[in-house]
Amino acid sequence: MPPKFKRHLNDDDVTGSVKSERRNLLEEDSDEEEDFFLGPTGPKFGPRNDKIRHVQNQVDEVIDVMQENITKVIERGERLDELQDKSESLSDNATAFSNRSKQLRRQMWWRGCKMKAIMALVAVILLLVIIIPVVLKYRT
Repeated sequence: MPPKFKRHLNDDDVTGSVKSERRNLLEEDSDEEEDFFLGPTGPKFGPRNDKIRHVQNQVDEVIDVMQENITKVIERGERLDELQDKSESLSDNATAFSNRSKQLRRQMWWRGCKMKAIMALVAVILLLVIIIPVVLKYRT
């Protein structure tokens, strides 16, 4: 039994089927919009082909603009990531600075207390040095 379908098509079969399909779709009452979607059927150069080139150029421009926009968005995302990293680092540094400043304030407070205690002790010793001889002198 012979196969129902050809397994290998040559170029003439393919172009012939494209032409017959185009003929079936475009009959005599076709308009330019249908021709535009089905591809060029007329001469290679002409007003219709210029329109296609013009539209293709516009599409290319839009593609270029969109690629630039995508690049800018990616760069912006990278800058935002860097900014977020820097802000996290700054926040960590601010917390460390706050903790260190509290610790330093306590150290300075204790140092001030020690200094006041030493001054008070020196004052007491000076008073004792002055008062003891005077008291001993009057006692005798």
